[in-house]
Amino acid sequence: MTAGEVWLVVGLGNPGPAYAGHRHNVGYLVTDELARRLGSSWRAHKSGRAEVVEGRLGAPGSDGPRIVLARPRSFMNEVGGPTKALASFYKVDPDRIVAIHDELDIAFGTLRVKLGGGDNGHNGLKSLRSSFGTGDFYRVRAGIGRPPGRQDVADFVLSNYSSTERKELPFQVDTAADAVESLIQQGLARTQGAFNS
Repeated sequence: MTAGEVWLVVGLGNPGPAYAGHRHNVGYLVTDELARRLGSSWRAHKSGRAEVVEGRLGAPGSDGPRIVLARPRSFMNEVGGPTKALASFYKVDPDRIVAIHDELDIAFGTLRVKLGGGDNGHNGLKSLRSSFGTGDFYRVRAGIGRPPGRQDVADFVLSNYSSTERKELPFQVDTAADAVESLIQQGLARTQGAFNS
């Protein structure tokens, strides 16, 4: 398998049911939706540090791009290690990695797709950059907005979506999954034009 043949799509979040509904876990929600579209279930990777789903984008039986969906089984600030192990196993270069994560600086319900950039205080991105020695991977940034009033940022990202947001969340997750598929199949420029609302 050459580096150009497979994409690694990593949902950033924290493992375990206690974190499942948190804003910080939107990356997990999007990779769950992508797994559902591939018709596959999560399984433990032999590295023992992540769950994966392997498949091809496009209609069943098509020879669309190969993708590996991944959910590291580590906390957000340590996702880099398991992701690097998967990238080595599947021979994926950073420019074929898509990280899906929550973004404070974007309003809830909107998203942005980009290549590279800083980590903006996001511990998951910081960990990935540290493990790979570069920030030149794709990011699908799902907006969660800023905390209301004086709420601490850490408390905000590690809290559940509001009841109003929970009604809208499936649409954001669906759109983010569409953006990942578009990025891999159509490229960055077309995806940004279509999704960077």
